[in-house]
Amino acid sequence: MAGYKPVAIQSYPVLGEKVTQDTLYWNNYKTPVQIKEFGAVSKVDFSPQPPYHYAVTASSRIHIYGRYSQEPVKTFSRFKDTAYCATFRQDGRLLVAGSEDGGVQLFDISGRAPLRQFEGHSKAVHTVDFTADKYRVMSGADDCAVKLWDIPNAQEILTFREHSDYVRCGCASKLNPDLFVTGSYDHTVKVFDARSSGSVLSVEHGQPVESVLLFPSGGLLVSAGGRYVKVWDILKGGQLLVSLKNHHKTVTCLCLSSNGQRLLSGSLDRKVKVYSTTSYQVVHSFDYAASILSVALSHEDETIVVGMTNGILSVKHRKSEAKKESLPKGRRPAYRTFVKGKSYMKQRDDVAINRPAKKYLELYDRDLKHFRISKALDRVLEPECTLKTPEVTVSIIKELSRRGVLANALAGRDEKEITRVLNFLIRNLPQPRFAPVLINAAEIIIDIYLPVIGQSPVVDKKFLVLQGLVEKEIDYQRELLETLGMMDMLFATMTRKESTSVLDHSSDGFLDNKKTES
Repeated sequence: MAGYKPVAIQSYPVLGEKVTQDTLYWNNYKTPVQIKEFGAVSKVDFSPQPPYHYAVTASSRIHIYGRYSQEPVKTFSRFKDTAYCATFRQDGRLLVAGSEDGGVQLFDISGRAPLRQFEGHSKAVHTVDFTADKYRVMSGADDCAVKLWDIPNAQEILTFREHSDYVRCGCASKLNPDLFVTGSYDHTVKVFDARSSGSVLSVEHGQPVESVLLFPSGGLLVSAGGRYVKVWDILKGGQLLVSLKNHHKTVTCLCLSSNGQRLLSGSLDRKVKVYSTTSYQVVHSFDYAASILSVALSHEDETIVVGMTNGILSVKHRKSEAKKESLPKGRRPAYRTFVKGKSYMKQRDDVAINRPAKKYLELYDRDLKHFRISKALDRVLEPECTLKTPEVTVSIIKELSRRGVLANALAGRDEKEITRVLNFLIRNLPQPRFAPVLINAAEIIIDIYLPVIGQSPVVDKKFLVLQGLVEKEIDYQRELLETLGMMDMLFATMTRKESTSVLDHSSDGFLDNKKTES
């Protein structure tokens, strides 16, 4: 008993996503802070200037949060109905928002009452933004109109009525004060120039457009609608560069990272996808508890904020570098503590005594040591073990099989216990790393419980699923064998042709030599 050797847990190749620099970068956030709002969070916008507060539009209120505050530092609630699309100006001093009653309100961050009210839309205004010169505001509404407003005079400058359905998204160029983009439910994205009487560019997205985004350079335009995210080249007359279909439901929001090298998209499928703007491949993905309506990143990607349909605001802050914690000055060990024994030379009569560390057996090893094989198997079939460390369960099954007692450990189980075993087999049998061990275990289970099949509907259903997995695996093996056969035949044909050509060449050379000698 004293010489019991613990079971060696075999190491298997880890199956999972490849760890890249993007994985490390986007996983470097703390546990999210969740803030409950009064309604669905339709827009989140960060101030471009320090201290980088962010505005949250939900229900009939706009809350201004500090980067690390969980309570709003300021609230704008002068809305008769639902508020939409609160957006900061480039200097962070003004905030503009639309509303359900068709009005557009302009606020000073230091005050509470609106500075300006722009009246002209007949239906809900869902998108507003400041132009690059900071003195004008563009707006789009459900009345299919796009308007340009003058802030100092509080008057309407231009009106465009080219859309035939709701205008639900838009943005202004950060370089050209006369350019702005709108997206509509009529499936089109239009680029307007305040110096002309109509749109200067129109592209067909193919789905109701939920969000649009201009790259900082102003040369690329991104539109989101349906399950698609599409990138357009404005400089080439609206040429479609790439169409991305990585979401399972409607894409509702877009966002760029601080350096412009990563594009983020949020969707009703509760995922935020991160794309590389060079290859347009998905480099990372975030999962959330509810459908996503808005996403925003702060300066240098220090904070990511996501608003959801259930009114939850999820805030993640980037982890700061670990600071070295020093002991109080009065409690620091003395210098002699560190150098004690450093210069000691071993004498001839000295004996070095090593105290080996005591090794403790795992619970399943204790059971195996005392020949409690069924109990050992039960321990490794617990959900905590089968889900987190399935290689431990497989190693114990392999050890029981090596001892020849696996059939005894599996026999005599009730419906609940045999269902747990079958669930583990169904989950892990298709994995090549576990298949050799688990196929043997499946054969033993079938031999033992074949006489009782038909007495429990739950167990019968599990056996049918297991049968389907085995049949699918057999089909895969058959296809692989057929492919190997065709490849062997192909290689054999190629080898035969090469050998024939070599022989022909050699015989021709031999005859030529003979003729030369004669």
